[in-house]
Amino acid sequence: MDPVTILLSAVVILFLTYVYNNRKQHKYKNFPPGPKPLPIIGNIHMIDMANPHKTFIQLSKMYGQVFSVQLGMKKVVILCGYDAIKDALVNHAEEFSGRPRTPVLAKLRKNHGLGLSNGENWKVMRRFTISTLRDFGMGKKGLENKITEEAEYLIQTLKSYEGKPFDNLTIMNAAVSNIIVSVLLSQRFEYDDPTLLQLMSSINENIRLLGSPMIRLYNIFPTVMEWLPGGQRKMFENIRTFQDFIRATFTKQKKELDVNDQRNLIDVFLAKQLEGKPESTLYYHNDNLTVLVGDLFAAGMETTSTTLRWGLLLMMKYPEIQKKVQNEIQRVVGSSQPQLEHRKQMAYTDAVVHEIQRFGDIAPAGVPHATNQDVTFRSYFIPKGTMVIPFLSSALKDEAYFERPEEFYPEHFLTPEGHFKKNEAFIPFSLGKRSCAGESLANMELFLFFTSLLQNFTFQAPSRAELDLTPAKGLTSAPQPYTMCAIPRS
Repeated sequence: MDPVTILLSAVVILFLTYVYNNRKQHKYKNFPPGPKPLPIIGNIHMIDMANPHKTFIQLSKMYGQVFSVQLGMKKVVILCGYDAIKDALVNHAEEFSGRPRTPVLAKLRKNHGLGLSNGENWKVMRRFTISTLRDFGMGKKGLENKITEEAEYLIQTLKSYEGKPFDNLTIMNAAVSNIIVSVLLSQRFEYDDPTLLQLMSSINENIRLLGSPMIRLYNIFPTVMEWLPGGQRKMFENIRTFQDFIRATFTKQKKELDVNDQRNLIDVFLAKQLEGKPESTLYYHNDNLTVLVGDLFAAGMETTSTTLRWGLLLMMKYPEIQKKVQNEIQRVVGSSQPQLEHRKQMAYTDAVVHEIQRFGDIAPAGVPHATNQDVTFRSYFIPKGTMVIPFLSSALKDEAYFERPEEFYPEHFLTPEGHFKKNEAFIPFSLGKRSCAGESLANMELFLFFTSLLQNFTFQAPSRAELDLTPAKGLTSAPQPYTMCAIPRS
């Protein structure tokens, strides 16, 4: 190539780069502030990829409640503190109600299901889910009875250990899983059922992998990471196995379907397919059903069982709090089966359950949102399609709303007179249009399982065991593996 051609090519490249950068600068004019990014990698070099929320805390001290980081070539807005999160998700609910594309999950999910879908599909699936959960007893006596029955199975299983140390991960996962399984499939699994063990193992492994640095890098550089060995391949395998189980299940149920006797959520979905309406084809198809059931199973198992495991760990760590809960249970419930109606008479226990959720901080970064349209928010301009992370941990540990945010302190939810008090910054299920559809179900489970367990057992650490409250690494904030002793109460 002659020198003139090389020179002309260089001039063209420089001109195009100048035009592109100008357009990009115009698009992000008055964008939320943040650290200066490096070419290609953005701010990855300064973010703790195993615990990014720790980096967000430090950056919020420098840039305020609304700031930005760049992950690779993608700009991301971070919302810190309850006031900023509420402002976005409630006062600007429509503008912030989208979900960004998550490359490692999009491959097998596309825009199906509930958790990460967008547009009309998400609206239809959310309406269907909330309506069907209510029909099958969410917040009602029917489902409450299922939870109390499962609590009895759990109690008998814990008694079988005769006060000896054991790891509660699988048992708690299984007990909680059986509640959502009863809604989805009208059945329950024994805690050692191989099918249930395989499903729970797949979910737990994927939760861990989703929080790993390699998967976070995959979501930033999918084209490059696609060809490298890593956790993404195991994730794909786990998702395919899980989806195969779901498809086999609803294929069997379709053969037995009686539209006049819809026994569970899958039956209701399958009946929708037969209605012959435009929605039947557009939204109530098998791919949506597969991903939706996976969403509900994973969400219904993981966060609630993790919260309960935090609760038992914290009761061992603070035996004086455990004793106060047990005294209140004895005074209000006695030897009867705990019921939801007891909660209004059990201010201290209710406060402890809320504080377990706050302190456990199960989903510190929440689920990412995306702007559905250009929006001016708190004087900053955020373009359509921008990923937005409402940093829920910053609300649950907001010093403006919690007196001792880093401590386990049930008095955060009690008046000086000992009555239960709400705290608006308590948002473990997020806020707005994308808040957790199963919040009511989760709250039922947490109260009933927790009170039933503390009514029947005193939880202690094995001799000479140290109780570590440092969260394990993963997408959610779970306790480190631990063993416990469940001492039956006479």
